[in-house]
Amino acid sequence: MKFPKIGPAFLVTAAFIGPGTIITASMAGANYGVSLVWALLFAMFATLILQEMAARLGIVSQQGLGENIRQAIKHPFAKACVVMLVVSAIVVGNGAYQSGNISGASLGLVGVAEQLGFKVAFGAIIFPIIIGLLAFVLLITGSYKVIERALVVLVGLMSIAFIVTFFLSKPQWRELMSSFVAFELPTGATLTVIALIGTTVVPYNLFLHASTASKKWQSVNDISTARKDLLLSIPLGALISVAVLSTAASAFFGQQLSLQSAADIAPALQPLFGDSASLFLGLGLFCAGISSAITAPLAAAFALSGILNLDKNLNAFGFRLTWMIILIIGVVVSSAGFKPVAVIWFAQVANGILLPLISIFLLWIMNTKVLGKYRNNLWQNMAAAGVILITLLLSGRSLMSAFGLL
Repeated sequence: MKFPKIGPAFLVTAAFIGPGTIITASMAGANYGVSLVWALLFAMFATLILQEMAARLGIVSQQGLGENIRQAIKHPFAKACVVMLVVSAIVVGNGAYQSGNISGASLGLVGVAEQLGFKVAFGAIIFPIIIGLLAFVLLITGSYKVIERALVVLVGLMSIAFIVTFFLSKPQWRELMSSFVAFELPTGATLTVIALIGTTVVPYNLFLHASTASKKWQSVNDISTARKDLLLSIPLGALISVAVLSTAASAFFGQQLSLQSAADIAPALQPLFGDSASLFLGLGLFCAGISSAITAPLAAAFALSGILNLDKNLNAFGFRLTWMIILIIGVVVSSAGFKPVAVIWFAQVANGILLPLISIFLLWIMNTKVLGKYRNNLWQNMAAAGVILITLLLSGRSLMSAFGLL
C-alpha cells in the first residue's frame, strides 16, 4: 500500500494513543504485570469493528457522522438533545482533555531535553505554549494532506520510541506471549480492564474517521483501501499500548511504587534500564501528547460542523474557531497548572452517555438505504452488537465513577 493511500486510520491511532492511554497502560502493567494484555487485544478488535463502519459510512455517503446524525433524526426535540450531547461530550470534553494532551507532550519534551543534557527552566509554563504553537501552525494550514502526513510521521516516531523502550526493558517473552490468550482477571482488575478498553474505544474517533475518510476517498472502490489502512494503523496502536504495559510490568510489577501521572514513569525507568530508556520514553510521550493535541481539536471541529450543518472546509471560519478555542483552553489550563476537575467530570458523564448512543446509531445507519449495497451483513451486525454491549458496560462504569459510586 503506497504512502499516499494511508492516512485517516492513522489519525485515529494518533488520537487514542495519548498521555491518558500511556498512564492507563502503565498502571495496568505496574499493578497486574502482563496479565491484562488480552484486554488490549479485545480493544483493538472492538476499535476495528466500529471504525470500519465509520470509514465505510464516510466513503459511501461522502459525509461525516455528524451530518448523517442530523439528517437521520427528524424530530426537532430529539435532534436538539443529540446536538447538546455531542457538544457536551466532544467539544467540552475535548477542551477538558486537551490540557492533559499538552501537559503530556510537555513532560515528554522536558524528559528528552534533560536526557540530552539541557537544563530546563520554566518548562511547565513555556513548553505547553510551544506545543500549542506547533499544533496551531499545523492546523492553520487548512490542508488535510499536510495534517495527515504530519500525524503519520508522529505515529511512526511514537511507535519506534515505545517499542525501543520495550526492548530495553528486557521483557519476559514467554509470559508476555501467553498473556494474549490467558484471559486472566486478577482480583481488583475489573475497572482497569474497562479503563484499557475505554482509552481505545472513544466516541470522537468515530466522527474523526468518517469525516477524514470522506475527504480522503471519493469512490466506493476505496473501501478496501480504507480497510487496509485500518488493519495497518489500529494494530500498530495496540502494539504501542502493549509495549507500554509490558515496559511498566518489567519495571514496576511487584514493587511498592505508585504511578500518579505520566511524569512518574521516565524517572523510575532510568535507574533500572539506563538513560536510553528514559530518553525514548520521553520521545514517545512527546509524540503521543502532541498527536492527540492535534487530533482532539480537529475531531471536535468535524463533529460540531457536521451536527450543526456548518461549513466543513478546514479553512472555514466556524471550523477554525472550534479547534482554536479547544487549543487555547488546553494551553492556558496546562500552562497555569489548573486541574479542571468539574469540567472533566461533566465530560466524563457526557461521554459515558454518548459512546453507546453513537455506537447504536452507527449500527442502525449501517443497515439503512444510505449505504445501499454496502450495508452491514449478518456477521458485521453480530460483531457490532457485541461491541455495543461492551460500550454499555463502559458507559455504566464511566457514569458510576463520575458520581462516586466506584
